[in-house]
Amino acid sequence: MTSAMRAWRVKQPGPVATQPLVLSTEPVPAAGPGEVLVRVLACGVCRTDLHVAEGDLPVHRPHVTPGHEVVGEVVAVYGEDAGRVTPGDRVGVAWLRGTCGVCRYCRRGAENLCPHSTYTGWDADGGYADFVTAPVDYMHRLPAGYSCQELAPLLCAGIIGYRALERAQLPRGGRLGIYGFGASAHLAAQVALARGAVVHVMTRGERARALALELGAASAGGPADAPPEPLDSAILFAPAGELVPPALEALDSGGTLAVAGIHLTDLPVLDYQRHLFRERQIRSVTANTRGDARAFLTFAAEHRLRVTTTPYPLAAADQALADLAADRVSGAAVLVP
Repeated sequence: MTSAMRAWRVKQPGPVATQPLVLSTEPVPAAGPGEVLVRVLACGVCRTDLHVAEGDLPVHRPHVTPGHEVVGEVVAVYGEDAGRVTPGDRVGVAWLRGTCGVCRYCRRGAENLCPHSTYTGWDADGGYADFVTAPVDYMHRLPAGYSCQELAPLLCAGIIGYRALERAQLPRGGRLGIYGFGASAHLAAQVALARGAVVHVMTRGERARALALELGAASAGGPADAPPEPLDSAILFAPAGELVPPALEALDSGGTLAVAGIHLTDLPVLDYQRHLFRERQIRSVTANTRGDARAFLTFAAEHRLRVTTTPYPLAAADQALADLAADRVSGAAVLVP
């Protein structure tokens, strides 16, 4: 195995136009206790990576390597982890990297709320590299029938979209509104459609609206347009706080809006009668549990999802982020080393 690798690092958080990422050559990392070394086969480019690079999220690890939708091959296993995974296994490395396991949130099954949780590509180096280390307990077995490029977006876009759908409390066969239609939204829409929902998409970009209709959405309009019928549930994927009022106003009585992003621009003032009365509610989505990941990946194994991707070589990770920021990506951008 080679002793050196390529890795992108956040040199100085700032707008993509200031080129916050720098590509370096450095030693292959050594796995620590409870970890394995993984060769990266594909890594999705997530909007959270953009928030890390641009400084929307506070710095947790200076000069971190982003990337938390990693499909890889186990290269080396150490000590007691031998046998749980073996060299050559294809595994998934996702956003949630570690939790304490003993706090009140972990004990009640809400490990996504653990105050000591850590995250791939934020607290520890991620998959914008040739190799990454990962804790065995937080890696995922992957469904068959998908290419590495297709699997990568499932590991965050898919999982967080699935949790957002659960948080939105969509009734069986209900009417769902989706605001923004990128990597996560186009997967969540397919889960909802498979469950019998009627889906209405509000997003900017003709290509995104065309994809929504191809996948089975009943309508596709502009980001702040009113859907053609009242909604039982809605999910806001776009990190745009100004879309919260129109999304709430589109809800039927008793409807729920789930906000799926880790970052959201400031919310305008809400009008109680127009936006919240009649028991409409708004719920945030905070990361995910390993249970969410298992449930979604099981769903993906049982229902062949259409995963729309735009591939980039690893050397073009900065361009992939710039394209994501400018909404030039159809579906999910994926780095393929």
